[in-house]
Amino acid sequence: MPLVPKHIQELKPYQPGKSIEELKRELGLNKIVKLASNENPIGVSPLALKAMQEALNTINRYPSPDAYELRKALAKRYDVKIENVFTGNGSEGIIATIMRTFLLDDEEAITSHGSFVTFDVQAQSRGIKLIRTPLKDYRIDLEAMLEHINEKTKIIYLANPNNPTGTIFTVSEFLKFIKQVPPRVLVILDEAYFEFAHDEPIYPDSMQYRLDNVITLRTFSKAFGLAGVRIGYGFAHENFIANLMKVKLTFEPSTLAQVAAVAAMEDADFLEQTLHINRIGKQFLYELFEEMGIQYLKSYTNFVTIVLDSEKRVNDLFNKLLKEGVIVRPLKSFGLPNCIRVSIGWPEENEFFAQKLKKTL
Repeated sequence: MPLVPKHIQELKPYQPGKSIEELKRELGLNKIVKLASNENPIGVSPLALKAMQEALNTINRYPSPDAYELRKALAKRYDVKIENVFTGNGSEGIIATIMRTFLLDDEEAITSHGSFVTFDVQAQSRGIKLIRTPLKDYRIDLEAMLEHINEKTKIIYLANPNNPTGTIFTVSEFLKFIKQVPPRVLVILDEAYFEFAHDEPIYPDSMQYRLDNVITLRTFSKAFGLAGVRIGYGFAHENFIANLMKVKLTFEPSTLAQVAAVAAMEDADFLEQTLHINRIGKQFLYELFEEMGIQYLKSYTNFVTIVLDSEKRVNDLFNKLLKEGVIVRPLKSFGLPNCIRVSIGWPEENEFFAQKLKKTL
């Protein structure tokens, strides 16, 4: 019997986008614009920075194991009980805890092609059967998922807005779907890009539909600019949360992540500036792609995905942009080999990208 199980040997890990430091080493470029990882281009909330600086002299102590102050702040913000709130090392950390808590080896999970790859990795790491339904017009096909539910189905994963397409399913589509999901099936609603979409009337904010078999996931990585400290949160029935608390890493998330998140929630100015810069940048990219005759997908996030005619064209464009100092994200690893995802940056970063795109094409 092999020391490493077969499903782990065959597991393909998540491949993050190329970093600025990596590209500098490879090409020796002075100016590099990274539009690959959907990070907040304006930086970090000043209130969050101040909170982390003040907490630095306490990091010789372990973090609060139940993240009480953060969970209390989240409960107040979203009008739920603290027993309904869970925190972890980003959405990814919470997904990993969910999989360890609820899945047995002979059970199955359903997700979509062209969606967040981390869920696939976590499901496969458990050695369970993972069913992937195809996208429909680059949107998650809820009806196709319903067709694959069987007696072994335990979890359905839905990213809304979806990463990497930026598309959503609507209120009416979700309500029709959730009525047909058996109560024994756990639905993970990953709303990592919630802040960018929640003003849309057709967007289903899952906190408006508190169902016993739904877990809502959100993050401080995107709109709040805390990707580097890894802090995510979730809402669910208190029985689910109680069991997740048993399984999670004891001192997760870190002290700095906890205090930064509490402070970031209080920084309304930073959040509004983030959303403002994003709206401007998204419109700029839309107009750029229309001018150049490039197909793009309407986005409810902080990125825009473009559709090219072949994987070869994607690779050619990606490599040419790299040489010009622009990092974007080819989407083959997400199951979309003919697509590229472009994160929305500062106006001057978007302009730089536009200049280099026109040059390479």
